[in-house]
Amino acid sequence: MPGMIVVGLDGSPESRSAAEWAAREAALRDLPVKLVHVWEPVPEPMAQAPLLGPETHQHWTERVPREAAEGLRLRHPGIEAATEQRSGTPAEALVDAARDAELLVLGSRALSGLGGFLVGSVGQAVVARSEVPVVLVRAGEQAADEHVMDPTGIPSTATAFRPVVLGLYAGSLDDTVVAFAFAEAQRRRTALYAVQGWNLPPYYAYTLGAGVDLQDDVTRERAAQLTEALRPWRQKYPDVEVVEVSRLGSPASLLIDASRDASLVVVGRRVRRSPVGVHTGSVAHAVLHHSTAPVAVVAHD
Repeated sequence: MPGMIVVGLDGSPESRSAAEWAAREAALRDLPVKLVHVWEPVPEPMAQAPLLGPETHQHWTERVPREAAEGLRLRHPGIEAATEQRSGTPAEALVDAARDAELLVLGSRALSGLGGFLVGSVGQAVVARSEVPVVLVRAGEQAADEHVMDPTGIPSTATAFRPVVLGLYAGSLDDTVVAFAFAEAQRRRTALYAVQGWNLPPYYAYTLGAGVDLQDDVTRERAAQLTEALRPWRQKYPDVEVVEVSRLGSPASLLIDASRDASLVVVGRRVRRSPVGVHTGSVAHAVLHHSTAPVAVVAHD
């Protein structure tokens, strides 16, 4: 539905965290939330089993979404929360339910001891197929996690938002991805960290052989490219402080490091309309699995 944030809800802790994040985002955008539960049909003999009988079916398709919506309204006064039940393959049903939405929000389990996501097959399939921005939220994500700590070091929602981190390559900025990140930073009244990782060009090894080290020159060139690419966006969003980070190294590693102090990480995914396989791109894939902040994957042509 247009002008709405859609959440995939299955009653799990990760999906409840996703719903809470979506409600907070809805308040920033002044939008309603829709909680979508997908019931995947099971073979008839299994459907007659006691644990999968009519009462259980009704619980999952009606009670869980209804109670989740009621909880959101209580905890987030002023937020409109609706529910919808669908049947079919979860990934396909969620992509279809959010086709005209502004955002699709999903939950992911936190990896114990590793500080990242466990993105299941449904989440990966949705990210790879949705042309609507998809946000992945860890189980246990709290509102205070998106804010800097108060002066005494205690988590608080009364403090400023942590920065929004944007992963990009200055040589091929996509307006859709950049606009999404700037808008998110503006809504949060926080800074935007534009993070660019790069590798030395193939000819670098030959220059070293000739006794010439061009690393400093390449570093300055890449930094200048990033500054120039962001110039029109600084003008369009004058209230957003922009911090440019251009470093030699893996783009994914730099973004994962930056996620530790971020409220949101934004990465792009090129749309590939191939019916075969699931494609998210290597950087987006790595960030999705290891970021410690919610991750927004924005599809672009």
